[in-house]
Amino acid sequence: MSREQNPTPAAPLLGPRPGRLTAAAALAALEGAALVAGGVCIVVLGLTGDPDSRRQAVTGGVTLIVLALLPLLAARGLLLRRSWSRGPALITQVLALPVAYTLLQADSVAIPAGIALAAVALAALVLLVNPATTRALGIRGPGGDVRNEK
Repeated sequence: MSREQNPTPAAPLLGPRPGRLTAAAALAALEGAALVAGGVCIVVLGLTGDPDSRRQAVTGGVTLIVLALLPLLAARGLLLRRSWSRGPALITQVLALPVAYTLLQADSVAIPAGIALAAVALAALVLLVNPATTRALGIRGPGGDVRNEK
């Protein structure tokens, strides 16, 4: 095979990973871990407790576990400096904001969880759109040029 038919992968980005990128990956991993923990808890309570609908409880728990894949894969991609990972990480944060708002509207112990979720989502959004993060991921700005902002 010629070099054109089987191109070599792009050279990895040089230099240390910015702390902002590492922090964004950590926040995404934290959200994924929380979803897994919540899903496992719901499944266990659905199987061992006395829910109104055992099937509904197990389905809800399994759904949370499956949803955890998005932020966990995004966190791994961010740590490995894969440019594709910023999209799923941003989507996760944007989807977390309405959930946080809903938790804040409750008259229960869910309010602190809503505050924590909103803080994590907003912090991750700021970290993900930061120019240093964009440069580290090799994301090109408008016109196809890599951002040169410092």
